[in-house]
Amino acid sequence: MADAAVIFDVDGVLLELTSAEEDAFFVPFEQRYGLKNLSRDWNSYAVRNDENIIGEILSSHGIADRERTEVVADYLNILHQRLESGVIETIAIPGAHRLLENLQGKLQIGTATANLLSAAELRLRHANLWQHVSAHAFGAEGGGHKRKILARAIAAINLPTHRIVYVGDNLNDVEAGLSNGVHFIGFSINPDRLDELKRAGASHLSNNHLDTFRLISHLLKE
Repeated sequence: MADAAVIFDVDGVLLELTSAEEDAFFVPFEQRYGLKNLSRDWNSYAVRNDENIIGEILSSHGIADRERTEVVADYLNILHQRLESGVIETIAIPGAHRLLENLQGKLQIGTATANLLSAAELRLRHANLWQHVSAHAFGAEGGGHKRKILARAIAAINLPTHRIVYVGDNLNDVEAGLSNGVHFIGFSINPDRLDELKRAGASHLSNNHLDTFRLISHLLKE
């Protein structure tokens, strides 16, 4: 087994998050409870984690937490149906396929996403990326900030942190990488986002996955 690993965030790194995919997340709240115009600003929630966000929305509207299971089931069903029917098109970040193919067999590969893992799997399968990251895939299940999700992935991979690279596109990803002591690469095709990641402490930045591959190789060289 490879003695080094790379862990990827999903949205913004492997997949684009489209408005149609966001819509699917909020449909169960409207269908079940008539809740409309819920915030689409993920940073507006106390914990940027799908499991926690669902719980926060239910709590803030006086709905019992036991309803969370039904909301999740509805969301996954809606997402599946819309992917199968073509209403939702899963869009891979340019270069993501080639990056994962180039890493396959050389490193252990996984994901640490704040999406529900079942939802991330559906989307990654449609983009033909799931098989590359499925061995060490961790998502929102279990709750917590991104640093906790990443910590679960690191524990499963069971390698020294200096042999692990985490690639993310958000400020909470920077914090997760730094707090867990792994190498961190801030990725974005948006120059303003890259500046934000740099100001937050990201020492290594990439705006294309050819550079991402080069950085991973550099950071993990003996």
